[in-house]
Parts: sequence; structure tokens; C-alpha cells
Amino acid sequence: MGEKILVLDAGTTSTRAMLFDRRGRMESVAQAELTQHYPKPGWVEHDAAEIWEKTLGCMREAAGANASEIAAIGITNQRETVVAWDRDAGEPLARAIVWQDRRTAGSCAQLKEAGYEPELQKRTGLVLDPYFSGTKMRWMLENDDAVRAAAGTGRLAFGTVESWLVYKLSGGSHVSDASNASRTLLLGLDSGEFDQDLCELFGVPKASLPEVVDTHGKLANCAAEWLGRKIPICGLVGDQQSATIGQGCLSFGETKATYGTGAFVLTNNGSDLPRSDNRLLGTVLHQSEGTRTYAIEGACFVAGSLVQYLRDQLGLIGSASETEGLARSIESSGEVVIVPALAGLGAPHWLPDARGVISGLSFASGRAQIARAALEAMAHQTHDLCSAFAADGAPWKALRIDGGMSANDWMAQDLADILDLDVERPDFVETTALGAAICASVGAGIYGSLIEAAEAMRGDTQVFVPVMEESTRSDRLARYVRALSVA
Repeated sequence: MGEKILVLDAGTTSTRAMLFDRRGRMESVAQAELTQHYPKPGWVEHDAAEIWEKTLGCMREAAGANASEIAAIGITNQRETVVAWDRDAGEPLARAIVWQDRRTAGSCAQLKEAGYEPELQKRTGLVLDPYFSGTKMRWMLENDDAVRAAAGTGRLAFGTVESWLVYKLSGGSHVSDASNASRTLLLGLDSGEFDQDLCELFGVPKASLPEVVDTHGKLANCAAEWLGRKIPICGLVGDQQSATIGQGCLSFGETKATYGTGAFVLTNNGSDLPRSDNRLLGTVLHQSEGTRTYAIEGACFVAGSLVQYLRDQLGLIGSASETEGLARSIESSGEVVIVPALAGLGAPHWLPDARGVISGLSFASGRAQIARAALEAMAHQTHDLCSAFAADGAPWKALRIDGGMSANDWMAQDLADILDLDVERPDFVETTALGAAICASVGAGIYGSLIEAAEAMRGDTQVFVPVMEESTRSDRLARYVRALSVA
């Protein structure tokens, strides 16, 4: 058996498979776009069968003739997205409800009004928001006849996307790793298990939920029918935790930000249970032999999807890569400010009903100003999080960035300027997939620890140093705060 690692990265807009060697070098990749379904305003759905079929196709393409050399499979995934399937037939019962979906805002508001949020945040590390999985499961049970019927006969299986893929790959293993399970509003952070009282609060049958397992170890087996031989699944980890591991943020206080569809910041909190007075989240970063390492997290729902919106909905750009040239073509955004609340506002505001704002428009405002303001919005949102982390006693010393948007040099420099911090970007920005490869390599015994694996598999980094004058920074942030007040 060889030492290659096959990573399945089931994201929001696409699913991929990537083959890595033991030094973290990517040898092959296959990718397929996923269909986005928007049946109503604020609703976002995926076809779980499509996720499985396209992931399987990518897996076979990326593995090619190398199946005999694959030591293990690692899976990373869009978190909070809920799949409901029939555990006997192994087929979806309804479309998956995506993490971006806001249909449960009303039920979250009712639970807040009833006073549940403080205790929920203490027990789960999370706030009451449609973002998380528990309210999605409740909605399915209340509104979908097939899901409700399966629950009544004991055939219902709920899971996030990694759980669904493992079920299909293994032919029936129903597991979820601790990092994904900690995003459901159903897991006790201190116990690491799904909590019966929380399940009853959300009306979710505990029997429908997966077994909670480590992020790395011998977790399940991929059946021989898919790649010609049985291969152990040795890494399972939610995408943002995976990127944190891929960035080597394995010591207390180290921080990363991923700029993909949304923007997600995680700070390693070690073995300490995360507690926030500023509406940040506590989550499991990784778990080994039942021992959990935690993280503090701040999530912004809209990042790269704002650029996609400018391209697909407004037609202002032909490709995302155009934004850097447009931003550099002008000296400033001309007081144009964008608050990208197209799916509500995440941390630290948590306003699901907030809507996007473009302010400061004049006849001098063109597509260059709007494109630059869209990139500036990334730094503004991140600054909100930076302030909240500092207020919670977790100030950032530097910020490691990754994700598709981080390849934009102008945006990376703007982040450094607005945060007044060094911003570090790895040469290999696909750290989400790399983190899953690191987990799987440790789970397979190729390396003895995550730290050892990260040191061996991470590459070089580029550092962006702040150069903006304080007066310019202050003026930018003041304009953003004014725009934020009307979102």
C-alpha cells in the first residue's frame, strides 16, 4: 500500500477530489459544479443525490490508476447543510437544506423570545440562527411528509454532507465527526455527544442522528466497488476547521480566515471551552481519541458570493479575477460602501433579516468603484470580527488567509491595512483540502500527530504588511459603520 491521500472536498458551489502525496503536494484534481436551487427568497437547497454522484465521479477521475497507492481517504465539507435520507433505501428523502438557507428565521426568533439562547450558547457554543443544522432538521420534520414518515418508522437518517458521503461510500456507516456535529445546535461541547434535551427542544429524534467520531482515525471504510479496493476513511472534518488545520493553526491563539462563498475566522482555543460575550461561536476544531481541541469562530455569510452576485446578477464583471484590476484602476472607491448582507449578517451581529446596502453612490460611481467597494467589504467585515475577538480576550497577532478570494493580492493588502496586522497567505491556498489530507495522514498512521503532519505538508507563505495611514483607515471604517446602520 502506498502513502497517497485522496481528499473529497464537497463544497457549496462545487465538489472536488484531490490526490496528495505524503509531502502535501497535489498530484491530481477533478471538480464538478453543484446545482443551486432557490425555490423561494432566502431558501437555498442542494440535491443530495447530485452531490453523491458528482463526488463519486470526481473521486474516480482524481484517483485514476493510483487506487493501489491510496493509503486513506479524507473528507471535508460544507458545514450545517442537512441531508435527510432513508437509512434502508439509502436515498435522499428531500432536497438538502444548505447552510445559507434562512427559512427558519421565524422559529429562531421565537426561541430567542422564549429565552432559550443564553443556555443554548453555553451548552453548544452556538447562537440561535437559521445557519445551524438543528432548526433545519426541525423544519424538515414539520414540513416534509416523507421525512416525517421515515421518522415515524425509524428509517430516518439525518446528517451533514460528510455523514451522507460516508454512508454512501461505506454502504451504511452512519457517522459524523465532532467538528461537524458541533455545528448542529444538538451537541454538548463539553460532552462531545448529541444531547437528549437539545434533541427534544428541536423535535429531532436522537435515533436519526449519526454516531459522533473523531476527526482522524480509522473511521469507516470505502467499499471496494467504488475504486476497485477497500480503502479506509481516516479523516472527517468540516471545511473551516479543515482550513484551520491546513494553515497549521494548531497552537493556542493562532488564527486563520477563509474567504470562499462566505468568510470564516477561527482561532485555536486549545482545551478551554470557548465562551464569548460578543456573540462569537464556540466549536470543536478537532478531536482525537475523544479528546477535543476547541476554536472560537466568527462567520460572515457573504464573501466570494458577493463577487459572484456582481458577475451573475448585476453583470458588472465578466469574471471574479477582473475585480483586482478594477480596484487598482482607481485611487479610491469614491465613498461607495457595500454592506454585503445578501443572506443576513453573521457574527458578531447575527441579524438574519438584514439586507444588502450600497451607499455613497454618485454620478461618478461606476463599476470600478463598486468592484473595489466589494473587495473592501471583506476587510470591513473582518475588522468587525477582529474587534469582537479582542473584546473576548482573544486578540489576533497575525492573520493567515486562504480560500479562492485570498489569491487577490489587492484584497490581501487591504486586509492588512484595515486590520493593521500582518496577513500571511500560503503559496498553496487550497488549505481546506490540505487540512483533510493532514487529518487522514495521521488517521492512517503516516504521521504521528497533526503538528508533525502539518510541518511536513505545508509549504511557503507570503506576508502582506500594513502600510495605510491611520486617518485613511479611520475614515474607511467610519463610512462602513454608517452604512451598516441601515442594513
